[in-house]
Amino acid sequence: MEETKNKLSERLFRFVINVLKLLRKIKFTESNRVIIYQLSKSSTSSGANYEEAQAGSSKADFNNKVNIALKEMRETNYWLRIIKELQLVSDEETELLINESEELKKILGTIVLKTK
Repeated sequence: MEETKNKLSERLFRFVINVLKLLRKIKFTESNRVIIYQLSKSSTSSGANYEEAQAGSSKADFNNKVNIALKEMRETNYWLRIIKELQLVSDEETELLINESEELKKILGTIVLKTK
């Protein structure tokens, strides 16, 4: 189980790094500023909350942190879809991150359901 947690932690970390690299490619305009800010917040929050869950003081605390990580990943997916629709960067780059966020949502959602 510990190895699985470490793999998910690393996967979330890599995902965040890739999102932040993508954000560097978006032209900074007033309207894009909101997208950049929100996506950077939600993606980093998802990984950070999962990390915090690993040191949860109780099962309820663990579940709460993972649930927050899931909500933040859902928001991350939303902002990535907006970037794709607005064609702010290449579809290929965005699509890879959208697919990864979908998979991470499923994994986090499964953890939440199994730990209730």
